[in-house]
Amino acid sequence: MFTSLFYQLKAASVPVSLNEYLVLLEAVQAGCASYRVEDFYYLARATLVKDERNLDKFDRVFARVFEGVSSLAADDLAEKADIPEEWLRKLAEKFLTDEEKAQIASLGGWDALMETLKKRLEEQKDRHQGGNKWIGTAGTSPFGAYGYNPEGIRIGQHQSRHRRAVKVWDKREFRDLDDQVELGTRSLKVALRRLRRFARQGADTELDLDGTIRETARQGGLLDLQLRPERHNTVKVLLFLDVGGSMDDHIQMCEELFSACRSEFKHLEYFYFHNCVYESVWRDNGRRFSDRIGMQDVLRTYPADYKLIFVGDASMSPYELTYPGGSVEHWNEEPGKLWLERMLTVWPHAVWLNPVDKRTWSYTHSLAMVREIMENRMYPLTLEGIDEAIQALSR
Repeated sequence: MFTSLFYQLKAASVPVSLNEYLVLLEAVQAGCASYRVEDFYYLARATLVKDERNLDKFDRVFARVFEGVSSLAADDLAEKADIPEEWLRKLAEKFLTDEEKAQIASLGGWDALMETLKKRLEEQKDRHQGGNKWIGTAGTSPFGAYGYNPEGIRIGQHQSRHRRAVKVWDKREFRDLDDQVELGTRSLKVALRRLRRFARQGADTELDLDGTIRETARQGGLLDLQLRPERHNTVKVLLFLDVGGSMDDHIQMCEELFSACRSEFKHLEYFYFHNCVYESVWRDNGRRFSDRIGMQDVLRTYPADYKLIFVGDASMSPYELTYPGGSVEHWNEEPGKLWLERMLTVWPHAVWLNPVDKRTWSYTHSLAMVREIMENRMYPLTLEGIDEAIQALSR
């Protein structure tokens, strides 16, 4: 199987050498990848891929070569080795076929889901693994961790896998976007410059060469220096950045955009949110539970001449947009849709930049809902998409 990976990478034009392949085998023999396919994936990528441009090719080849291995290896290894209980729990992560997934029916909506969870909590006394009813692991119940259900509540799981959870009961730590990232931001800066509007503001500190020549000539050759205010970009931008969850896949792209915005716009205010904007936002992800900023204060602070830019994948449960209490992390008194509409009322010049491939937008219900709220002013986070967004903001 390892040999197949090597040859298929070569066939996919990934420049992998025999020496690198031997290093991978030595690392596996030394136990660097333990027994998890995920660990082996990162080990193989680190040893075989030298250029980030080939990462996508590697991912596609790896998925093809090792398809289904995670579920097949569990039974074989359990019979042949004394495997720690914690490792077996991780092996219980279940990836079902499309046919099996289609057989698992939704409970019938938000209200029914929450009512059923309440009953399960009252009735359940013991730990459960597998199955389709109780709160547990590796099953098809709507409640628990490391299983699958098309509409479930995730409890006690380290991170999302299928990204289908309606509510997440895990406290996760998000990382601030680095506004000092420079690699790959040059083209973004050039695109963002089209939004700039210059005016001369402040004290007279800049030499006016034409004026100095004119006044000097008028004074018969006696030097008469003329000063004028500096030109500044007068465009004001409010940047709202979605972080955590499915946005973790797009951190580098968002960091590059954030860095370019910090460089190009003097009047830039930024805030973080998760999935959808609710009654409060934050500036520091390390203190997002203790140092939040009320959205009512934000709405009152910044006037209507600010340009509003959302950055997010708009991929969430539709309940987050339409129901009180629909947020994955807290009980929101008002649905997210209401807050988005309020923001668009205050700042009518607004766009939404989405890092997800535009060709897949129609597959996500919540994304279609956000596009409707934004009156179709959603654009892909590409250079072409930014150009279109800037044109919309400049109208």
